[in-house]
Amino acid sequence: MKNYLSSSVGRLRLVALLEGTSLLLLVGVAVPAKHLFGNPALVQALGPVHGLLFLLFVFNALRLGIEQRWSFRATTWKVLVASLVPFGTFYIDRKILRRLE
Repeated sequence: MKNYLSSSVGRLRLVALLEGTSLLLLVGVAVPAKHLFGNPALVQALGPVHGLLFLLFVFNALRLGIEQRWSFRATTWKVLVASLVPFGTFYIDRKILRRLE
């Protein structure tokens, strides 16, 4: 398994994976548990974690784009928009970030 922490792009890829996974857990487990079983505990726990991971992804993407002088039109905006699309971080990891490493 690749060591994600060895490079800035690797760290962004790790945050992207964590952010996407937290969204899957939030939408696929926590929200149904809240609505089907009346138990908001998972949403209350996972919501802030997902929010923090989302912000980490956005800030790291901007920092890395500046640090590596990415073309905003060619790369940075695509990475940022992906964070707004459900599960877009998985897609952007495969299509852009993996190739940058």
